[in-house]
Amino acid sequence: MAQSVNTQSGVTLKPFTAEDDANLREALKRCSAATYEAAAQFRKTGNTEHLPAIVLGIIERYVEPDLRAKLKDADDDLRIIEDLGIDSLTMMEIVILVEDVLQMSINNEELRHLRTVGNVKAFIESKVRGLPLPKPTKFIPIEQIVSIMPIQPPFLFLGEASVNAHGANAKYKVSGQEFFLQGHFKDNPVLPASIMLEALGQLAVLFLLEGQVGEAGKTVDHRTIFFTSCEGVRCHRVCRPGDVLSLSIKPKRLKSPLATFEGQIRVGQEKAAIAEEITLTFAYVEEVAQPPTPQVAPAEQAVALNPAKSAVNA
Repeated sequence: MAQSVNTQSGVTLKPFTAEDDANLREALKRCSAATYEAAAQFRKTGNTEHLPAIVLGIIERYVEPDLRAKLKDADDDLRIIEDLGIDSLTMMEIVILVEDVLQMSINNEELRHLRTVGNVKAFIESKVRGLPLPKPTKFIPIEQIVSIMPIQPPFLFLGEASVNAHGANAKYKVSGQEFFLQGHFKDNPVLPASIMLEALGQLAVLFLLEGQVGEAGKTVDHRTIFFTSCEGVRCHRVCRPGDVLSLSIKPKRLKSPLATFEGQIRVGQEKAAIAEEITLTFAYVEEVAQPPTPQVAPAEQAVALNPAKSAVNA
């Protein structure tokens, strides 16, 4: 009798019979041939490198045809609901098919924080390999970014952003109304490379402030974050008004007082700029404990809610 074995990636590999192959073909009959091939190879070898192709192929099966082109960019920042139009019931269909194809079980409660394609891929790989599930990604709208960041408009080059334990991502649309485009260049507006580097630096600042960086009882003081140096900066594409920049940074070294990141900017599938190292200086400050909300007694609450009546009684 064939036995299950554990692969180097931590996947428990079960025998893949002819009956299993027929069931897999049936389950993925409405997915691409490439999805089936990736799933079959994973079931035979346990190689987790096939997981992204499987996940994207299954998601594509449930996305409307006019939106499927977005998946071709392999953008992990794609939002399941907002960008791909997948509702909660469709998400459950995707989960059921993933469970069937990968021979795993997913708890509904575990799905609450899966907002992007990247979240889904990281979650599935952790489940398959038996690793701790990744911490939920924090999604930060532009209004909150403005309230958090020490840098403010018109010199803030981050739109909506997301931050997790492994890095941060953001988007910025070059509107054409930026003040520096009036002279850069004459009759030929081009986003300066220095601004692209500035945007990556700002995303690194956001990570320091929102990425759970710190020591027990301490937090990063936004007044202490300053640019120190950058290495290995290369530009690959000219960026113009109308372009949407996808920014990403990942921490390489974090030890007070220095934080070093690698960063990249893309426009669609095209690489626009990379920075091998962006280093910031920062310092911690003691966390201020929030005072507890005072409890109002019922009688006092009634007086507070009706000050006019209180005044008359006086």
